[in-house]
Amino acid sequence: MAYHISITADAEFQWRSLPARQQRLLEAAIQARLVHQPTTPTKAVKKLRPNPFAEYELRVGDLRVLYNVEETEVVLVVVGRKVGNKLIVKGAEFHGHQDYPPESAGDGPSGDSG
Repeated sequence: MAYHISITADAEFQWRSLPARQQRLLEAAIQARLVHQPTTPTKAVKKLRPNPFAEYELRVGDLRVLYNVEETEVVLVVVGRKVGNKLIVKGAEFHGHQDYPPESAGDGPSGDSG
């Protein structure tokens, strides 16, 4: 089964801020990895810890695409670049994909991040 790929307005803006070469790399990776098996973990596809933003991450070199899978659709929600242990989106560090803060984590993992 082929999944339909869609992109949020924010992610499209983030995508367009990348150089054309990186846009083409991401497009090729999305076609290769997300059209047919977007939830199958590989070196390039990672299921994220539970968070309010995105369920999966696609890795293409230092580029990252955070996305959700809804029935037969893959929705791209964030496009950014990994620098060290930070995700940079439109020139600023992005935190939306990280775990809930410890005080609101409830029954989630402890807030220790070392």
